[in-house]
Amino acid sequence: MLKWRLLDSGYGDGAYNMALDESLLGSVACEGAPTTLRLYGWRPATVSLGYFQGLEGIDRTEIKRCGFALVRRPTGGRAILHDDEVTYSICIRQDELKAGHRIMASYRELCGGLEAGLRLLGIEAGPARRTGLEERGAGRDLVANCFARAMAGDLVAAGHKIVGSAQMRRNGAILQHGSVPITISISDQMAVMRSRVESGAVREVAAAAGGLAELLGRELSYKEVAAAIAAGFAEAFGVILEAGQLSQGELEAAEQLRRGKYATDEWNLQPPGRRPGQVA
Repeated sequence: MLKWRLLDSGYGDGAYNMALDESLLGSVACEGAPTTLRLYGWRPATVSLGYFQGLEGIDRTEIKRCGFALVRRPTGGRAILHDDEVTYSICIRQDELKAGHRIMASYRELCGGLEAGLRLLGIEAGPARRTGLEERGAGRDLVANCFARAMAGDLVAAGHKIVGSAQMRRNGAILQHGSVPITISISDQMAVMRSRVESGAVREVAAAAGGLAELLGRELSYKEVAAAIAAGFAEAFGVILEAGQLSQGELEAAEQLRRGKYATDEWNLQPPGRRPGQVA
């Protein structure tokens, strides 16, 4: 049976988390590392921006006042406040997936592991179509907030967006990562991602997004959710997940990326598309 590497990194800051995800992508793409499923959390709570996203609607003063951090992801999409959640990332060669060369189909294939894991927790999730928030039009105003609207590649359950994912590709390999919130503080989300919306916006976002604990009506721990996600990927892909360690090269690449990229204002505050000649 095929073996994948499992890394449960626990909690890290935003710059480290994004640097390590990119380091693992390079390792799988170019260094012969096995397919790697990584699970992790964020300390301090961090607002992550999508690769091309500007700072419009992002309240940096409130982020600082709340003791949160800010980082830009190497992947696309809109901003997410990462707090009480499990984040997953999977780095895999395109050729190892049935739909690896098709972007949306590969999202769907990889999300099969998440669906299986959520099912083990008692949640039936499926691919996003349109949320009530998007249908009523409010999502167009909440442009900064990822959980204001479900998009292709996201998962929904009971009418709530519960997983948001994003992807990047390099040298024949895929990094897909995403947020699996255990609970969501709508007030914190709205405070740091302000928009010109009607007074009922908080209720609108609450109706569109949801945490796993809310859906199940019970408390959940990071450990329980992480274990379910890992088991779901093993089940969906018919693989053995072996707990592994980072190589020295992966650690060194992650530290270089953290210091030279993800911990810098140059990267975090200016979308790459607005920096002539610079790429991720």
